Amino acid sequence: MMKPLSRPLAVAVAALFALVMIGTRFHHFGDWLHLPDASMALFFLGGIYLRKHLLFVAFVALAVLVDWYSVSYAGVSAFCITLAYSFLPLAYAVLWYAGRAVAPRFDGSLRSHVVVFVALLVSASLSYVVSGGSFYFLGGRYPNPTFADYGVRLMTWGPLFVRTTACYVLVAQVAHAVFARVFRAREGAAHA
Repeated sequence: MMKPLSRPLAVAVAALFALVMIGTRFHHFGDWLHLPDASMALFFLGGIYLRKHLLFVAFVALAVLVDWYSVSYAGVSAFCITLAYSFLPLAYAVLWYAGRAVAPRFDGSLRSHVVVFVALLVSASLSYVVSGGSFYFLGGRYPNPTFADYGVRLMTWGPLFVRTTACYVLVAQVAHAVFARVFRAREGAAHA
């Protein structure tokens, strides 16, 4: 079982997650940092590592602030800012609270990494249904929306969304495993 992070480590992780969110969600930093948006993965990882409800709210606020700045001052299109945008906190919550639910089962073992990854695949799929579905049906961008057409869009864009989110979480899992191994080796050397 992974214990909650110490306060200094939680602050460092939250700051890192915030920087990654800003850097990948706001593409004004130039082409050298034009990575896919990591926000969804960060909400899932936030549930695992940060867990606190208030931090969830803070990350939702950060996402909204970055989007507001991007649209208001950086020339980003407001195409996605519709009534459906109000459903994004729910899509984020699916990920955060799925991560939070698997956190007690995450002990760094290979089995627990698999459990985390499966939970991520399921929650990212559900999150996409919420975000993509609300945009399709409530965004006002598609005349005469139908469930059949939404199903086609879901199967077209859903896998890309899940794959992008999964790639970021996989990188985080590898980093976690490497840091844990280094920490255990240092701890073992200190006791020898």
